[in-house]
Amino acid sequence: MANEQNGDTVNLHPEPDFAQAFKDLARGERAAAALENHLDSLEKKIEELLAKADEEEKKLKTPSKPSSTTTTATVDDAAPPNDRGKSST
Repeated sequence: MANEQNGDTVNLHPEPDFAQAFKDLARGERAAAALENHLDSLEKKIEELLAKADEEEKKLKTPSKPSSTTTTATVDDAAPPNDRGKSST
């Protein structure tokens, strides 16, 4: 209180520094934009994964028909019917 009696006043409420406030605000806006872009990227990846999982689930639920029409050929099957089992000696 001695300072107040001498006429020296203590500045309890300093002037706001608007330039610094705008710099801080701009920095915060850039950080928010970067976070938003990152979140958008993550959201896109999650949607792709969910779509892929849905496709896989549908494939598992759809019964696959056995392919009974597929046959394997043997050497005798490849030869004409008249030549089967005959040797060329």
